[in-house]
Amino acid sequence: MIIPVRCFSCGKPIGHLWEDFKKRAAEGENPKKLLDELGLERYCCRSMFLGQEDFIELVGRFKKS
Repeated sequence: MIIPVRCFSCGKPIGHLWEDFKKRAAEGENPKKLLDELGLERYCCRSMFLGQEDFIELVGRFKKS
């Protein structure tokens, strides 16, 4: 739901890269090229980004008041 601050496997800080990745991927850039440019070389860090789905809007509808 929310990108973690660090990679679960290796501990590399990755949370600060999510907004840039999301914006550039929405513009149609190649995800492989983006991950290389952001410095995400390990497969564990790449999987954190490629496996991420943004459900915050969906979950926000069910918030109890």
